[in-house]
Amino acid sequence: MNTELLDAEGSSTVYPISNKGASYWNANAPPSDGEYWGSNDESTVPGWDDLDTDMNLADHFASLYGFEPTGQRSDPPYNATVSLSHSGTGCKAVRDGLVDIGNSSGPITAELDLSEEEASENYVDHVVGRDGQPVVVSSDIYDAGVTQLTGEQVRQIYQGGIENWSEIGGPDQEIFVIGRSEGSGTDTSFRLNMLGSADASMDGVNTRFGQNQQVAEAVSNNDGAIAYMALAFTSDSVQPIGIDFDGTLYEPDKNAENTIFDSAYPLNRDLHMYTRITDDTPDGTDLREGAFLNMFLTNFGQTVFVEQNNYIPLPTSDIESEAAKLPDQA
Repeated sequence: MNTELLDAEGSSTVYPISNKGASYWNANAPPSDGEYWGSNDESTVPGWDDLDTDMNLADHFASLYGFEPTGQRSDPPYNATVSLSHSGTGCKAVRDGLVDIGNSSGPITAELDLSEEEASENYVDHVVGRDGQPVVVSSDIYDAGVTQLTGEQVRQIYQGGIENWSEIGGPDQEIFVIGRSEGSGTDTSFRLNMLGSADASMDGVNTRFGQNQQVAEAVSNNDGAIAYMALAFTSDSVQPIGIDFDGTLYEPDKNAENTIFDSAYPLNRDLHMYTRITDDTPDGTDLREGAFLNMFLTNFGQTVFVEQNNYIPLPTSDIESEAAKLPDQA
């Protein structure tokens, strides 16, 4: 069987999920290691018991696809690595055969300018979780009382119609408008969901950054800032705000009646890991890719890799439909 290195690249939004998965995979920890698997008491990671295994972590998932378990910590049946760039780069890399998996927080149709038919003929879209893409403001603006905006106000800020916080109930201060680099899935998704088109103009943007980590740092270090980003990168100094869409306020609180953690939130988006259909893999996903991706499509994987990174786990019906895209298990 092919035990070559499995490599992935792309979105900084998907990176926390994918990279943590690769870290756990490469560690190949035994079930007794509570740091990875969960322990045998009340702190057990939800979903761990569902796996019903006494194998090391990667051994378990790889053996489902016919790989020989090693039984050795830090020695999985094959290794996995994840590189950080952005969605457009990840989609191009999987297109060009440079990586096995292209991570993207935007649809590959928009990232590579493909039709739905072209995408389905050449790629398999593995959705591993969801992101309630928040709009965030710097702490000085949040503390000044700007804890929510309307969707129309956000649109006008990014398209240059509103330039000072005083125009929308904030302090008399120019708005420092931060965007993601063009070609990032976060930018593509924001334009699609907030502005209505992947190529919508954003004349109000003052500066752009390639990765979520850079956006978070810029919001923390600049007064009067606003940005859009992934949930995993919010913090006390990068505050998500509520957004009112047509009379429905979506709040950054999981317990709110309407929350940005819900699929009804208009900026909610799928998080993708794309594989490529080739002559060697006519189904689009080989056994290495299938075993690795299957790890995310379990209750254990959704808890550890998705929810613990502050993203939104898939409902059971979606997990089942995504698992159906994988190769048959041994």
